[in-house]
Amino acid sequence: MAMNEEQDLDLLCRVLGSVAEQLRGSLGNIHSALNRLLPPEDPASGGADEQSAAILNQSYYRLLRVINNLSAATVLAEDTPFVRWDLELVGWLEELCRQARPLAEEMGLTLAFHCDRSYHKAGVHREHMERLVWNLLSNAIKFTPAGGRIDVTLDFRGDQILLTVADTGCGISEEMMGVVYERYLHPERIDPPPHGLGLGLPLCRKIAERHGGRFLLTSREGEGTTVTVSLPDERLEDKTLEEPTFAYTGGFQPAMVELSDALSYRVFSRKNLDA
Repeated sequence: MAMNEEQDLDLLCRVLGSVAEQLRGSLGNIHSALNRLLPPEDPASGGADEQSAAILNQSYYRLLRVINNLSAATVLAEDTPFVRWDLELVGWLEELCRQARPLAEEMGLTLAFHCDRSYHKAGVHREHMERLVWNLLSNAIKFTPAGGRIDVTLDFRGDQILLTVADTGCGISEEMMGVVYERYLHPERIDPPPHGLGLGLPLCRKIAERHGGRFLLTSREGEGTTVTVSLPDERLEDKTLEEPTFAYTGGFQPAMVELSDALSYRVFSRKNLDA
């Protein structure tokens, strides 16, 4: 990448992060106000009020997801390795899949997690790795029609950890494969919803690279997509301090925020959100 392009990317990513922080506070106020203004669920209304509430909640969650990805855009502007902490990967990834599974089922999909170990610890940056997993699951759910399948696999080969997300969805055309990592830099290449801003895959690739790993995307139109993230299998317990406590502050239900652009508005009923 030429120097001017690198400078433009750095400026773009930092501006996006600042915009996201400005939007986050206002969006939270809007959501609080809407909850106060919306009438309680009334069975006599025939569902009209509930449908309106679900659409408003869906819009809030989708905007919050966009803001989360904009906040993470600064990751794209740097190449320095992440600070990592040891994390038990099997239970962590299985839990993310557990949270996503009922939402995938709402869309008529089967989501399965596979790993031949019950425990494995290695050094990762947890927050960024969760961003990677949620983006991959969102894409898989979004572009896999009802009746399809998503398989998440965690494997260990030599000194590498392999995290794979494979779907039976619509796949990516050969033409789109050539620009899939740079669409966010070219407004004319950004597709209308549900395709989003085009930040997801570039973020995932950069997150893998800044872990010292690799990101491999294979796809065939009409047959599905497989993403494999290869990470170094390193224990860091003697090199770093204890992993800091992780707390999600982006929304009321993390899985629903992160998968919101792949879900139907019906999932966002107040009954489901309050469950």
